[in-house]
Amino acid sequence: QVQLVESGGGLVQPGGSLRLSCAASGFTLDYYAIAWFRQAPGKEREGITYISKSGDNTVYSDSVKGRFTISRDNAKNTVYLQMSSLKPEDTAVYYCARTTYTTGRYFYSENLYNLWGQGTQVTVSS
Repeated sequence: QVQLVESGGGLVQPGGSLRLSCAASGFTLDYYAIAWFRQAPGKEREGITYISKSGDNTVYSDSVKGRFTISRDNAKNTVYLQMSSLKPEDTAVYYCARTTYTTGRYFYSENLYNLWGQGTQVTVSS
């Protein structure tokens, strides 16, 4: 079955860290770039970071730049999102998605993605 499965979400205190995983199955991750999106309650889904197929190009939204790091291990068919210095406004459902889009310049456009995970909840609260 072709799918992306996110994991690693949970409850964390402000200032804390969390690492999300996006595991691919049914296809080879090497052929795709991956992005992470998030959707907070009552808000539209937003793209927050992108990584190219080889991992040599990454892009971050201003809201997470300097705090979040995206990486990938193609041998494990998995992409990671390391989140640090978490804030309450980071509370959201986090999704990963795959694309053949190569430059990353407009990575936040959802219509570029043809497969989405089911999402994992991240709650930042004391």
